[in-house]
Formats: sequence, C-alpha cells, structure tokens
Amino acid sequence: PVLFRDDEDTFKILIATDIHLGYLEKDPVRGNDTFVTLNEILDHAQNKEVDFILLGGDLFHENKPSRKTVHSCLESLRKYCMGDRPVQFEILSDQAVNFHYSKFPWVNYQDENLNISIPIFSIHGNHDDPTGADALCALDILSCAGLLNHFGRSTSVEKIDISPILLRKGRTKIALYGLGAIPDERLYRMFVNKQVTMLRPKEDEDSWFNLFVIHQNRSKHGATNYIPEQFLDDFINLVVWGHEHECKIAPSQNEQQRFYVSQPGSSVVTSLSPGEAVKKHIGLLHVKGKKMKMQKIALETVRTFHMEDIVLADHPDLFNPDNPKVTQAIQAFCMEKVELMLDKAERERLGNPRQPEKPLIRLRVDYTGGFEPFSVHRFSQKYVDRVANPKDIIHFFRHREQKEKDDSDLNFGKLVSRPASEGMTLRVEDLVKQYFQTAEKKVQLSLLTERGMGEAVQEFVDKEEKDAIEELVKFQLEKTQRFLKERRTDAEEEKIDEEVRKFRESRKKNTEEEDEEVREAMTRARAHRSEDTVLVAASSDEELMDTGMKGTGDSDDGLPATLSRGSSRARGRARGARGQNSTARGSSRRGRGSTSQETATSSRTYKPVSVPAKNMSVMDGRPSVCP
Repeated sequence: PVLFRDDEDTFKILIATDIHLGYLEKDPVRGNDTFVTLNEILDHAQNKEVDFILLGGDLFHENKPSRKTVHSCLESLRKYCMGDRPVQFEILSDQAVNFHYSKFPWVNYQDENLNISIPIFSIHGNHDDPTGADALCALDILSCAGLLNHFGRSTSVEKIDISPILLRKGRTKIALYGLGAIPDERLYRMFVNKQVTMLRPKEDEDSWFNLFVIHQNRSKHGATNYIPEQFLDDFINLVVWGHEHECKIAPSQNEQQRFYVSQPGSSVVTSLSPGEAVKKHIGLLHVKGKKMKMQKIALETVRTFHMEDIVLADHPDLFNPDNPKVTQAIQAFCMEKVELMLDKAERERLGNPRQPEKPLIRLRVDYTGGFEPFSVHRFSQKYVDRVANPKDIIHFFRHREQKEKDDSDLNFGKLVSRPASEGMTLRVEDLVKQYFQTAEKKVQLSLLTERGMGEAVQEFVDKEEKDAIEELVKFQLEKTQRFLKERRTDAEEEKIDEEVRKFRESRKKNTEEEDEEVREAMTRARAHRSEDTVLVAASSDEELMDTGMKGTGDSDDGLPATLSRGSSRARGRARGARGQNSTARGSSRRGRGSTSQETATSSRTYKPVSVPAKNMSVMDGRPSVCP
C-alpha cells in the first residue's frame, strides 16, 4: 500500500469491459440496468480521481444503438468526464498514428475547445465494431464528440501493426496497446502466419510498462475460434482481456509467457449461464515504474443473479417416473428451490440498497430418465411480481443418449450435458454451416461454400446489410463464369457440373481467397446501399427545389459562416481564460502545439517485434488450452 500511494509517479487507471449499453432497453423491468451501472462505474472513476478509464470493448450491445442508448451514454460521459480537474499525464507517441482514422487525430483532453477531466480510452468489441460503407461504429460518434478516445482499430486484413499510445506520468511510462475485435478464426490465422506485429519504442524499451487490451475469445470454442495466450508477445506486462463475461479480474500469470492476464468480465448479465452468476467487479489499476496492483471494486447496482441445477435422476427417493403424480411433485420441488433462491437474493439486497429489487433467477432441470417437463408458462405466472425474468426461470434439458459406444469416437454425451443456450452463444455462420452439412443432397450448395454463405448471413443478421447475400451470390456466379470461360469447358451439363465442383473445392481449401471474396461482396453491398442513400437524398433535394426552397442555399453561403467564425473566437477566449487556472492542463495544451519535434522523432522511435522464436511450437499447430 505504501508503494502505491497517490503521487506524481503513480498511474491510477479504472478498468472495465463489456458494459453492453442498451441491452434489453425495452424491457419494463431490466431496461435501465446498463445505464445505471455505467453511471456507477463513472462515479467510481470520479471519486477515485483516476488518471483515465480503460474500456475493453462492447460499450454498446447493438451495432447500431438506439437514440435513447446513445443519448444516455452522451449524458453520462458529459456529466462525469468533463470538468476543470487537470490531467496529470502526457502523450509521447505520434498521435497522428494512434488515431489515424479520426478527423481529430489527438487525444481529447488536449483539444483546446474541450475541458476533459477524465479521459476514456476504448477499443471496440464484436458488438459495436465498425461496419457499413464508411466502416464507422458507435464509438466513432463518441470520439468525434470529444468524449472518448477510440484506439486499437485495424483496417488491414493482410497485416496488423499495433502501435502503442505512449503515456508518461512523472517517472512512470506506459505503452498502451490495443486491438479491437476481429473474427477469431481470421486473427488466429494471422498470428500463425506472423502477420501481427507489436511495435516497441527504441529508446529505453525495458523501462516501459506494457499494457495490452484485447477483445477476443479466450476460452477455446473450436480449433481456431479463439486466441491462445501463447500467441501474444512475452514483453507484455499485463493483458486486459475483454469479451469473456465471467469476472476473473485478479491478474493471473501465464506460466509460459510470464505476463499477467486480467479478465474484468461484463458489468451486466446478458445470458443466464454460470459465468454470469459470478459477482461483477471493475478494477482500479495502480502502476508505478514496472510494478502494478489491481484493486477489485464490487459493483453494487448490478442486478443479482442466482442459479442452481437439479438432476431429477439423482433423487430416486423423491421422483419415480412411473408415478402418475410425479410431475406435480417435480413442480413442488422446483418451487421450493426458487423460494430458497429468492430468500437468498432478498438477504443480499437488504445489505445493499442500491441493488435492483427484483433478482434474476435460473433453475436448470435435467429431466433425463423418462421424466416429463411441466408447463413453464404456468409456473412463471406465480413469480411475475417477484423476479426480473419470469419467462426464463425454469430451463428443462436432457442428455442425448448415444446409440453406439465406440472408444475411438468423441464422447458427445459429455459435450451436450450442458445445454447450448447456457454454455455458449451460437453463431449464425455456425448454424448455416451445420444446416448445409446435414441437409439432403438436393438442397446442398453446389456453387457457394458454407463458410462464405455463413458470413454473408451473419452480415445480414448482425449488421443489417440487406444486400449481403445477393451480392455474394452475384460475385460467386461471375467468378465461376469467368473460370469456366478460361477453361473453355464444353457445353455439356456433366462436364460443367464437374468443373464447378472442382472450382468450389479449390476455393474451400484456400481460406484466404475465400475471405477476400466475402469482403469484396460485402464492399459491393455497402456501396450499393450508399448509392441508394444518395439517390433518395437527391430525390428529396429535387422535391425541395420544386417547392420553392432553392433560394435558401444562397443565404447559407454568406452571413452564417462569418458569424460562426466570430463566435468560435469568442468562445475560444472564454475557454482559454478558464483553462489557464490549471498549470498541468495548460502545459498539456501547449504540449499539443509543440509536439512537432516529438512527432518527428516519435514516428521513428518504434522497431517491430515479431513473435518470439519460442512460440514456434504453438504456431506449428499445438496450442495449449487456455485455463
């Protein structure tokens, strides 16, 4: 504690991930949960007088958040993050590189038109990632408004160079690395092919505390559908891992790479699964020199969540499937369990008045062994006024029984022992792939690949790209036609079918080429949508001109421009006068003006660091499973 007392050399950073603003915003009971918890997080930051807030992705739940969600977010950020308290650290790196995609390529607290007391640095997650023709996301709106610094964005699909934001407070220096969400399989392949490079400062590289923020699958969801910790460089000191919702915020050391990993988890329950039932926390990270300490802060406004499992076959003394009244006995037993969980939740709430009144309750019932489920709807009606999720209280499931037992096969019984809705989130592309792999031959894909179609459907569902599927079909059709022309294939149906099959199989093997095809089709879809938008706008302008509005255009070109310039000068003087009270803030702003020399040198202060040689065994196809 003495080592990390508040002084001019100690960074205080508030860390949170997966806030999911706007989740269930239309729910009459749970609609405001995410907004209340965001205010609690920002209130902690203000009271602890942190240097900055670091967010690990998924600030928003929807890719295109509603006006209510965006408004509530702006309202909170303006309330807690703007003010006259001076910012005590400085930026040493070339901000034009760190924020190269922004029209305002500098950190928000150095903007002379803004008074920022708590800067926020955030990467994007898989829920609020850039999309559309202009590749914008909700975080870009906040960044343009000057309330948040969006970093860690990578636009290239061939090579990723992660350039750090270099921070200094007194004698402590932090290199802040960030990588926004990228499809796991693609990023896995890029790591294997050594297409991901983390740049390091040349000067005194060992004197920096290296902090990396990432938003990917940490637990293994498939052969390549996650990022093994061993893929990350070993010079990193601390990894803040977003996307995983279970709170494991206490830093744990990776024995091979020697860095520490902190997994803050989400601040709202978005799925009724065991990982979400763990108590929610945010972290207050102290960094001094190359030493750190993570202080856990329990969130008090999070709706309490209790869950329990029942296996009916484990109670043969209570339940006999041959008994005609066994269903009533099961229902009475479940009611007793729910009541016990409600009592426990009420005791917890009495010790914390800020906690929402109605808890989340989940009872998973395994009815394997000849039992029958009772009516969940009728059961739920009894708890409408007492729980926040009456429709989801009971979840019935049972194990699938294997027809044959073969020691050489996987034990799928174990894999399905936990219902899919509880353990993991099914992805649209996986469902598409499963459908076509198990479908009859007459409905199998003969031209498109399951992977390409899956990604197109994913874009259609998640990003509302209405033309995604149509453009992919057109693109693949054109490419196949060109292939057949080049091969000069005879106009016989059997020969054409055989050539198309060969062409499709070759594309399935070349995953990089297939990725490129999907990206090209998505680009076409976005461009098509943009053209439609322009046509609609043009037709609207013609309607305005027809109604005699043409003259208004001339008045906009003269007087308002002069007025706006004058008003900005006056406002600038007022802001400047107020800002001069703070020496640190004043120096920070002057720093931006005088960073030309630093910019010139800092652009040459990085050297690439490739993945260490000792990681080769991992990249040869033997990744260890993350804990």
